[in-house]
Amino acid sequence: MSKKGLIGVQMSTIAPAKMPSFDAYETMARLTGIGYKCAEISQVPMTAENVAGFRRAIDELGFNISSVSANVSPMFPGQPGDFLSDPDGFKKMVEDARALDCDLFRIGMLPMSYVGSYDKAVEFAKLAEEYALRLKEEGIDLYYHNHHVEFVKYGGEYLLDIIRANAPHLGFELDTHWIHRGGEDPVKFIEKYAGSVRLLHLKDYRIAEVNMPDMTAPDAMKAFMNAFFNEPVQFAEVGEGNLPIKACIEAGLAGGAEYFLVEQDDCYGRDPFEALKISHDNLVALGYGDWF
Repeated sequence: MSKKGLIGVQMSTIAPAKMPSFDAYETMARLTGIGYKCAEISQVPMTAENVAGFRRAIDELGFNISSVSANVSPMFPGQPGDFLSDPDGFKKMVEDARALDCDLFRIGMLPMSYVGSYDKAVEFAKLAEEYALRLKEEGIDLYYHNHHVEFVKYGGEYLLDIIRANAPHLGFELDTHWIHRGGEDPVKFIEKYAGSVRLLHLKDYRIAEVNMPDMTAPDAMKAFMNAFFNEPVQFAEVGEGNLPIKACIEAGLAGGAEYFLVEQDDCYGRDPFEALKISHDNLVALGYGDWF
């Protein structure tokens, strides 16, 4: 049997905030109906009810929870939630992970207080390294997910590379769309991080048709410039955009990635489950039907 990964869904695509109602088990059942049996939990409150719903999906639907979001500290001052820096939060997150047979945590983004300089980046990396070591004692690996902001340069080095150099026990969850948006070739960058990536976000990138403003209106030129330069960049269903998705997947697999998670930050009015089905069907057409 040839080597293969497991394709799943990043739950932020269908997070409670994006749905009229949310039930963890019923949501997993809908994903199973499309063909997915794996999910990464993000933007879903880990209430007792939701944890129980995910556990039921594991037991009754054969679902796999690849990973769970875990921030080291609040993204912004005063942000509510469970954090690794809080002893009670650390304990609860570990207990939740064990309840879901999950051995991977992922940091969605570094807190804003650590953005702005090389020294701040190093400070964050050392903090992440501390929690990566603590979590390893619990049998859990800690990973970091990139956006485009990690491609800012401090002293000629990417913020992401600074984090990697100063946190040797931290893994990386690379995101194809955000790598491209940060100005790098996603295939080559995935290859560069080979051996550090167990999780890969499959997220496509497209340039949409510009919605032209009324050029006779006041401030027409400003509206035109905004529409022409900002509106076209969109998230796309996997296989519907401009990225070499198959090459990204193969580079990830060669570099040790195990989980390939479909994510779409914005579906632009399309039902998220319909968008996820389009991505699923395109991935099947690319030859990854047995990865679900």
